[in-house]
Amino acid sequence: MSTARIAFIGGGNMATSLIAGLVADGHLLSSIQVADPSQERRESLQANFGVRAFASNAAALADAETLVLCVKPQMAAAVCTEIAAEVREHQPLIISVMAGVPEQALQRWFGAPLPVVRAMPNTPAMVQTGAIGLHASSEVNAEGRNHAETILRAVGLVRWVTDEAQIDAVTAISGSGPAYFFLLMEALEAAGIALGLDAETARLLTIQTALGAAKMAMESSAPPAQLREQVTSPGGTTERALVVFQDADFVNLVARATQAANSRAAEISHTLSGQ
Repeated sequence: MSTARIAFIGGGNMATSLIAGLVADGHLLSSIQVADPSQERRESLQANFGVRAFASNAAALADAETLVLCVKPQMAAAVCTEIAAEVREHQPLIISVMAGVPEQALQRWFGAPLPVVRAMPNTPAMVQTGAIGLHASSEVNAEGRNHAETILRAVGLVRWVTDEAQIDAVTAISGSGPAYFFLLMEALEAAGIALGLDAETARLLTIQTALGAAKMAMESSAPPAQLREQVTSPGGTTERALVVFQDADFVNLVARATQAANSRAAEISHTLSGQ
């Protein structure tokens, strides 16, 4: 059982998911502290997980070895400036799950070159099946990297990137990625209904097919192209459907979409870094 003291600033969905994962992993409840301005949210966290919740950011931060920033990016500068003195005094490992907020900006707001791990989780982290990209500033040592990975691994798969700019690519692929799959699922459901299936049947077949395809890809050593070929019989129904996708330049469409997301992530990061 881990007893490392962790302070969460912000008690929204991502913080709740991480806390749920840590609790499931056996982290000592009394060592988890959360700050959130919402009394309703504080009471919910205390009732559901038994963690300590505070209205004051400074109170939650007291004696914490790790600080997890889960506030909205637009609030980052104000929150970091407010707790800067306490952070400089205690020098915790800082883990930020705030999208678009670069490490350099965090260190500037805190007023010191502190160890920062930037994390890009996605919404499936809320059901402990997230995909999370991590990048560590040069001030983070091996122990800090291991600790950050342990915390984030509680809600899904974790991968480190070597360059902070690659977090924008993580955002484009896995951060925004669930929406791409939901869009395809939406389209498949509608197509199933148009072909005569009732809505519930179309929905369940779509969801189970998505789950099954993901499970096969995760458990197989074969690349997606090979798995696709295994489903595609020459002259069959799948081949006929894939020809339509190919004629619409599906691969290039995905490339353009993810490039757009990557560019937007870089723009947001640039804007927030100037705050």
